[in-house]
Amino acid sequence: MPGGHLQTILPAVLRRPRLVTRERERLELEDGDFLDLDWRREGRGKLAILSHGLESSSKVMYVQAMAEALWQAGWDVLAWNFRSCSGEMNRLMRFYHSGVSDDLKRVLDHALATHPAKQVDLVGFSLGGNITLKLLGELGEKLPPQLHRAVTFSVPCDLSCSSKSLESWWNRKLYMRRFLRSLMEKVEHKRELHPGLPEHDAGLRMETFQQFDDAYTAPLHGFRDAREYWERCSSRPFIENIRIPTLLVQAANDPFLGERCYPHEEALRSEHFYLEVTRQGGHVGFGSPWQRQNWAEARVLEFLNS
Repeated sequence: MPGGHLQTILPAVLRRPRLVTRERERLELEDGDFLDLDWRREGRGKLAILSHGLESSSKVMYVQAMAEALWQAGWDVLAWNFRSCSGEMNRLMRFYHSGVSDDLKRVLDHALATHPAKQVDLVGFSLGGNITLKLLGELGEKLPPQLHRAVTFSVPCDLSCSSKSLESWWNRKLYMRRFLRSLMEKVEHKRELHPGLPEHDAGLRMETFQQFDDAYTAPLHGFRDAREYWERCSSRPFIENIRIPTLLVQAANDPFLGERCYPHEEALRSEHFYLEVTRQGGHVGFGSPWQRQNWAEARVLEFLNS
């Protein structure tokens, strides 16, 4: 198994950080749905908002390890769950997807309205990193004054490119099947709540993200097809509009990412966006599973404090 895969899988399997964000708050949304927010807070002057990856949750290893590092370093922490990811199915027919920056904006607005922090930092992983970069680009100059810095890891900032990378033999065997199985289980659960959910061709075996996004993501969220969804929700086109110091860390051996997921040109042109490409790290790996604090957590603290 190539090294990028080992560095992706071993930390996820072997690392066991404690659960830091134990206080759950349900944020009721204007569309009738909800988001579940998991906090660790004491009313400190700094707050970090953490966004997880695909078919994950606030409780996933890399989120809780980052929450622990930030908490110990003086931040309050808010780790939010995308719709359907908190352990309870969301109410509406829609789910979440790679471009739900509007939901992150709702979480940010709620945090700014209810938490006294004068400094708010964003940390996003994989899909959550794509959402983070997209939101920052959408906000541009219209930033709340508390928003300080952002760090993102292993971001599929070109969704078409990443989706194609995940169709390789190793990726299909190790990741794609698990992701699609989890997503299809949610589809069937949601079909019980919403019988009008789109049907896909019963003779078509769901094997790629393009098939899933054509069948479900696109029609449920107002896109013509998977390609329009990928084009409109990839964060790379939004990077040039980012106006706070923002770091993107990508590993050169990340099995999820293709060539267009390394935005070197944008980093060269921008005064605010920084790209670091590490030789090792896999997908959201970046360190030994036996370390109490890995390289990614140390790098976040260094960047947010600089």
